[in-house]
Amino acid sequence: MSPDLNLAAAEWIKSSYSEGNGGACVEFSRALTQAHGLVPVRDSKAPDGPALVFPAGGWTSFVSAVKRGQFSS
Repeated sequence: MSPDLNLAAAEWIKSSYSEGNGGACVEFSRALTQAHGLVPVRDSKAPDGPALVFPAGGWTSFVSAVKRGQFSS
């Protein structure tokens, strides 16, 4: 990861789809969106683990697809 993409002070937002019971939770941050057009995403159960970084447009498309139910279980 580039030094410009330091996530140490990032504020993380838990997915509204999280069950709140410690299950499969995804968190994202808006820390890099404005300056870099990127959205970091991490597993809330492993906050010190790696974050995946997606282009903002791709993340928006993914979230829209989830909201439309395209990934039903």
